[in-house]
Amino acid sequence: MTPLFRALAGLFLGASLFAAEPALEDTVLTSDHLDSRGTDKEVFTILWDRVTVTGTNLRITCDRAELVSLRAGDGAQIVAKQNRFKSLVATGHVNIFQIDSNRVATCGRAEVLPGEDRITLTDSPKVVDLDKAGKAEWTWTGDKLILLRGERRVQGDNVRITAPAIKDLGFDKNKPGPVGDPSPAPKPESPK
Repeated sequence: MTPLFRALAGLFLGASLFAAEPALEDTVLTSDHLDSRGTDKEVFTILWDRVTVTGTNLRITCDRAELVSLRAGDGAQIVAKQNRFKSLVATGHVNIFQIDSNRVATCGRAEVLPGEDRITLTDSPKVVDLDKAGKAEWTWTGDKLILLRGERRVQGDNVRITAPAIKDLGFDKNKPGPVGDPSPAPKPESPK
C-alpha cells in the first residue's frame, strides 16, 4: 500500500483495517475553512483555502479538498464513527509529495480512489521521481496520469517522458575509423 493511500485511508478508517501495516502517523488536515455534513450513510467534508493534508510519508497541498467517507454505527448520532474512506478530490494547485518514494506529483485536480487502488491526475499533471539528492530523474506529463497503488507505476494519455541522459551512441570523431578500407560500392551500369 503506497503512503498516499495508507495516510488517506487512515483519515477515516482507523487502525483496525490496517492492523498488518507498521505504526501509522496521524493524518492531519488543515485549512482556513471547513464545511462537513453527513447523512445516515456518508459524511461529506469540504476544506478550502490553504489546504494541507499530512500523514505517514505524505504531504498534499491544494486550494480545495472534498472528502467522502461512509458512516458506521447509528446514523442518527451527531458524531458518528467514519468507517470507510471512499474518496478524496483535491483541486487547485495540487502538490503531492510521497516522502519514502521521493516522488512529487503536481496537477490541477487529483482524484484518490482507495477502493480502486489508484490516483488520477488531470489538469496539467506532472509526476517527477527524484534521486537521493532531490534532482529529477524521470518526469511524466500528459493529459491524464494514473498512479497505481503498490506498483510504482504510471499510466497516461498523450504522455511525454523525460528520462536521464544516455551516452551518445553515434560516431565519435576523436576515435580512429575502422582498420582497412571497406570494399567500394559497385558502380551502377551506364544505360546503353
